[in-house]
Amino acid sequence: MSKKGIAILGATGSVGTQALDVIRAFPDVFEAVVLTCGSNGDLLIKQALEFKPKSVVVTDPGQYNKVREALQYQDISVLLGEEGLIEAVQYPEISIVLNAIVGSAGLRPTVTAIKGGKDIALANKETLVVAGELIMALVRAYGVNMLPVDSEHSAIFQCLVGESDNPIEKIYVTASGGPFRGKKREELLVVTKAQALKHPNWSMGAKITIDSASLMNKGLEVIEAKWLFDLNIDQVDVVVHPESIVHSLVQFRDGSMKAQMGLPDMKLPIQYALTYPARFENNFQRFNFMDYPALHFEQADMDTFRNLALAYDSLRAGGNKSCILNAANEVVVEAFLKEKIGFLQMSDIIEETLSKVDFIASPTLEDYLETDRLTRLLTKEIIKD
Repeated sequence: MSKKGIAILGATGSVGTQALDVIRAFPDVFEAVVLTCGSNGDLLIKQALEFKPKSVVVTDPGQYNKVREALQYQDISVLLGEEGLIEAVQYPEISIVLNAIVGSAGLRPTVTAIKGGKDIALANKETLVVAGELIMALVRAYGVNMLPVDSEHSAIFQCLVGESDNPIEKIYVTASGGPFRGKKREELLVVTKAQALKHPNWSMGAKITIDSASLMNKGLEVIEAKWLFDLNIDQVDVVVHPESIVHSLVQFRDGSMKAQMGLPDMKLPIQYALTYPARFENNFQRFNFMDYPALHFEQADMDTFRNLALAYDSLRAGGNKSCILNAANEVVVEAFLKEKIGFLQMSDIIEETLSKVDFIASPTLEDYLETDRLTRLLTKEIIKD
């Protein structure tokens, strides 16, 4: 049996490195055909020397020469930028593209891969946040699989296996609540970057960790879930579950509910996306009920964490509103990480940007890309003011 060719977009990030752990564990099943990075050229070089992919792609021009020189005597091509990503995802050896790029930069490579008949293992939720209607229409048109990697969406996906004839009544996306669960707005006025980066359960990159602290991550996941599972907005709810053991739940029309549970470890949803529909034996740590004698659930506080409310509002508005939301959020998170703005200012600036960027009811791919560009410019201007 030939190996399954994998392209990992964002190979040096948290999801990408764990995906390589899965490939390393099943060398007779998977082959890393393409590995990509943003600015971590040193790690990409180490990964390339170990896995011997056909190509690597460097999206940071400042890292390109270093990677090219390090790999010049290897049979590995070194490509640059978005055009390199688009070229690499079309290789015939690839059967599945794991998109773990951070932010809207993952959109065009995903579109190209789908049109090339590749299955998508999606860890880049922004692809569906920015252009969910367009992306899922392409998935149907080209007959590929869209396999969620986010733990919450993987949980829903797993709960729906074997339930194709049973309509969903509602889904519950669980949220840990992040490091500031239970705090009110006056307490959040003085929180620091260091505090926001201390997630209680998950080890993730800086951007997604800040999104978790502000509940924007959960808002983006609500939008992603709507498109992935073809739901209306009233069918998607958020429940805070601080232990992060129940990864999400599905309620069917008879009132029955199914949940997928497990330890907060991304390796399992990554492996399931790569091996679907099979479940491969592994040595991952197993859940012990006695370690968690009680599980807790709370309502999400959308008055304090306004990003979640803004995400719902954007989804209700439709068109390019979620694209605006996402682009503005990427800019404000970067500004917060550089300590240019406070924690609560992020929501204020996103809301102002949403009111100022032109609304497009039925955007094309180019409309989405232009909306993204204009939103970033406007958000940066608001931050300067």
